[in-house]
Amino acid sequence: MPSSSFHALVRRSVALLALLVLGACAQLPKDVDRPVSTALTSPDGTALATLLRERRNADKARFDSGFLLLGGPQAAYGSRLALIENAQKTLDLQYYAIHADASTGRLVRGLRAAAERGVRVRILLDDFHTIGRDALVLGLAFIPNIEMRLFNPLAGSRGTGFNRMLNAIGDVSRIQQRMHNKLFLADNVMGVTGGRNLGDAYFGNATTGNFVDVDVLAAGPIVQDLSRSFDSYWNNERAYPVQSLVSREEFQRIRDRARRIDQELSDEAAEARNQPKPPDGEPRPGAGPTPEQRARAWDEKPLDLRSAAFVWAPALMLADAPGKIPADSGPGAVRNPDLVVSRPELPSRSATALADLASSGDTVVEGLLHLIGQARTDLLIISPYFVPGPDMQQAFAAARARGVRIRVLTNSLASNDAPIAHVGYARHRKALLAAGVELYELRSEQADFGNVFGSSGGSGVSGESRAMLHSKVLVMDGRLLVVGSMNLDLRSQLQNTEIALLIRSGELSRMAAEQIERGMRERSWHVELVKGTLVWQAPEGSGLQDTDTEPDASATLRFLLRLFGPLAPDQLL
Repeated sequence: MPSSSFHALVRRSVALLALLVLGACAQLPKDVDRPVSTALTSPDGTALATLLRERRNADKARFDSGFLLLGGPQAAYGSRLALIENAQKTLDLQYYAIHADASTGRLVRGLRAAAERGVRVRILLDDFHTIGRDALVLGLAFIPNIEMRLFNPLAGSRGTGFNRMLNAIGDVSRIQQRMHNKLFLADNVMGVTGGRNLGDAYFGNATTGNFVDVDVLAAGPIVQDLSRSFDSYWNNERAYPVQSLVSREEFQRIRDRARRIDQELSDEAAEARNQPKPPDGEPRPGAGPTPEQRARAWDEKPLDLRSAAFVWAPALMLADAPGKIPADSGPGAVRNPDLVVSRPELPSRSATALADLASSGDTVVEGLLHLIGQARTDLLIISPYFVPGPDMQQAFAAARARGVRIRVLTNSLASNDAPIAHVGYARHRKALLAAGVELYELRSEQADFGNVFGSSGGSGVSGESRAMLHSKVLVMDGRLLVVGSMNLDLRSQLQNTEIALLIRSGELSRMAAEQIERGMRERSWHVELVKGTLVWQAPEGSGLQDTDTEPDASATLRFLLRLFGPLAPDQLL
């Protein structure tokens, strides 16, 4: 290489390194203007409030709040479209992740239309996924009548994940602590909460892998509790308006870069389609999904709220306070993990005792552990990432000593979208089984989980995509149903903020239990301990053979996790 070229290369490399270091040293803005705003004070007179009153009167409901389980992609997607289209005053969204893809695009168009007709839209988003193409969702902040804030953000460039890692240098604790709550609220009358983020994989529309998930559509006074939780995060010092972090010019550069990448991918796909067909009918690399794979699991139609079969029941909300994540995550940062517990609308001795018991914990997960301490007969649990810490193991041991049957459905290694998280579960698996906890692991190629926990009138996923468990559900003694954003792991207990609905309903509990039990029986591997060896019993009717190794997972993946797994502490998984 000529000397001049070498020196030019050195200069460019030094300049690039300097830019990366400067990006890593970027600081969050000071003295940020955060105008305080709150949920709609009186929803009376809105179309949703009128609809709710008519539905409640027609059903002669004893309780003021109603609930509808949303398991399938169409019901989950349609409920959000219905809230967007029926909102007249306010829409409040709080999410861990909003991905810039096809399903979110339709929702975004709806939000823009709502803003144009005068609906105030507030969007609160955790900052972890606002990089690369997903940074395109930040464009909502520049639309009139839409406000958008990022919770616990990192300063610096949002171009790639590599930039994000550099920005986290010296502040690892900040990137570990995330706002994991999920809320979609309309006019402070109806709202959706549960496990789903917004994106193709959460609505059965991805071609490589889709999540089996569940939400609840809530209506009535309980939504006002959800709104108060939203407001506490929205007006918190940890929430930064997007404009304080990303200028309009920077967003334009993000959008231009995404368009260039999209064009390159489109050109590659077009070139692949013109190539000769490979032998044996194998798909061409980069040729994209087949027409069958592109068949949608949902039809983009809003849910008919007038015919929705609401179950009216008392309920309460558990929500971590935003102070669970320190405002300053540097040395000396102070954590305030207060738990917010709403009160039942119709106080009774048992309902009040339930609220008091739940509030005795510092976090949502700890509140649930206190509830588990009251189980008498049966616990059904779905936790995609299941890493039981000492408190959880103690709660399970005490429940088993009382004769409580405990069944847990979690991801198998093959269905886990974060395989390293499987390590924290696997290292406790034998001890859990020895203590009498029954374990089930989702079979990754089976996505149709029934009309609540999977599909709704059709396939739960598109084509041959992999199924990944993402529901967070607990059913206790056939009378208490919990649906929320939390996993039963140390990350949800100690680091992430979470939210959950506790619904005291035998009908909803029975509905959920039937679907969970069917999923365990027909769609999951039953793990047993036979003479000290783990055995995975095949799902009923699958025609598969039992096995003594992690099913459907490659030998390479199993080896890597055995090699590096012991180095990962439970609290970071």
